[in-house]
Amino acid sequence: MMSFLPVDEQLEVIRRGTVEIVPEPELKEKLERSRKTGRPLRVKLGCDPTRPDLHLGHSVILRKLRQFQDLGHHAILIIGDFTALIGDPTGQNKTRPSLTAEEIRENAQTYLDQAGKILDREKTEIVYNSEWLSPMSFEDVIRLTSRLTVARMIERDDFSKRFEANEPISLHEFLYPLAQGRDSVHLRSDIELGGTDQKFNLLVGRDLQRDDDQEPQICIMMPLLEGTDGHLKMSKSYDNYIGIDEPPVDMYGKTLSIPDSLIYTYFELVTDLPLDELSAVKERAKTDPRNAKHDLAFTITRMYHGEDQAVQAREHFQKTVIRKEMPEDAPVVELPAGQPVRLMDLIAENSFTQSNGETKRLMKQGGVTLDGEKVTDIHAEVSVEAGAERELKVGKRTFARLRGN
Repeated sequence: MMSFLPVDEQLEVIRRGTVEIVPEPELKEKLERSRKTGRPLRVKLGCDPTRPDLHLGHSVILRKLRQFQDLGHHAILIIGDFTALIGDPTGQNKTRPSLTAEEIRENAQTYLDQAGKILDREKTEIVYNSEWLSPMSFEDVIRLTSRLTVARMIERDDFSKRFEANEPISLHEFLYPLAQGRDSVHLRSDIELGGTDQKFNLLVGRDLQRDDDQEPQICIMMPLLEGTDGHLKMSKSYDNYIGIDEPPVDMYGKTLSIPDSLIYTYFELVTDLPLDELSAVKERAKTDPRNAKHDLAFTITRMYHGEDQAVQAREHFQKTVIRKEMPEDAPVVELPAGQPVRLMDLIAENSFTQSNGETKRLMKQGGVTLDGEKVTDIHAEVSVEAGAERELKVGKRTFARLRGN
């Protein structure tokens, strides 16, 4: 028989960082029954592989699933290969374009590889919702849609706003919450995890389970992590993200760029810092934010890259930012001796930025330097004499030695 921690101790872990538990008294009952019978609770998290890369924002919900694993419960990770074909309208002000099956498969594999850095893969049940949604007949879909009224669907914040603004809502978008809820019925989930923007979908799962004579799942909502800008939710689209697969130096440097007001939030939501140490972190974030933020950057980098890489990332920051020295491992770019080369072209050819637009923005903001001098002219050229070297810095973390040859 499985042995579980006392219910109050489990609840203390589960409540960490959560925004809402619906309803918490039922969660306590499930935990008490689980402890009495020795049966782990079935905890479900669904993810649509719409993008290949995960960032710390994704890790918030994945870490909550890992906490349930550590408490001895059964984690189910649903790869929404079927629902991704629909496109979740949550948080969208327009219809989201669907992906191809091939794109979904490729994204799903990358997602699993990266999620494996957080979850215990050996203890995670991985399922694809196409297994039970694809075989449904048109009659099955009609019966499913009868479970939800149009009035109830329009209660959804994103739908109601689009309806009031006279923006199009495709009928297939109404099917998404039903498909996600059907996942809960099929898997007989005890608990479903989601962001605050997923509350409607999670509650539909409760309704469908109840209609199917199942005990309804508990819905646990986690906050949407703010990105490095401190305002918008972390997203690759907003360029305010910290990827969990990023190089250690970038991960360390990006973490240091978050506003001081988010130090405690990041410690609470994206690290393993013990609960009894969080209060001290909150105080230190107020009195000594600089060093608290370095501790945070080191902790996050160590979690994903190990102690040695975290140490090297910290030393790299001290050398390049504090002492403003060129890193020893900076790449060398060979240039024809004495021949002028357009700096914009050089940066593009070596992929020092993601686009010419980003390069122009950096130059206008003083983020490109040559031998320590800012280069703001997008038409500027650079030349290097034979045997000489010049130092180029692009943004906060990209360095190169330009050598005349």
